[in-house]
Amino acid sequence: MNKDLIPLTHPGEHLLEMLEDYGLTQYRLAKELGIQQTRVMQIIKGERSITADTAIRLGRFFGTSAEMWLNLQQHYDLEVAQRKIGSKIEQDITPLLAVK
Repeated sequence: MNKDLIPLTHPGEHLLEMLEDYGLTQYRLAKELGIQQTRVMQIIKGERSITADTAIRLGRFFGTSAEMWLNLQQHYDLEVAQRKIGSKIEQDITPLLAVK
């Protein structure tokens, strides 16, 4: 199956799911985290990445780890890059072990 056909899941979608599961609004989350509501909204819309600062706040509030949130973001970013430039990189760069 072509990975490009599988939709990517931005970490904001996970965050939205958690808000829905706990019955929280974006406004309430922003207040609890001490951040602007627009920051939460942009993450949920996939317009903004989860930074280390936000990951620490989310981890503390939800009782998860900051690493979990950063890993979600890193996985998403890596997959976006792979889809965007992965095939070109494979064509342009020869692995060291194949170089003679």
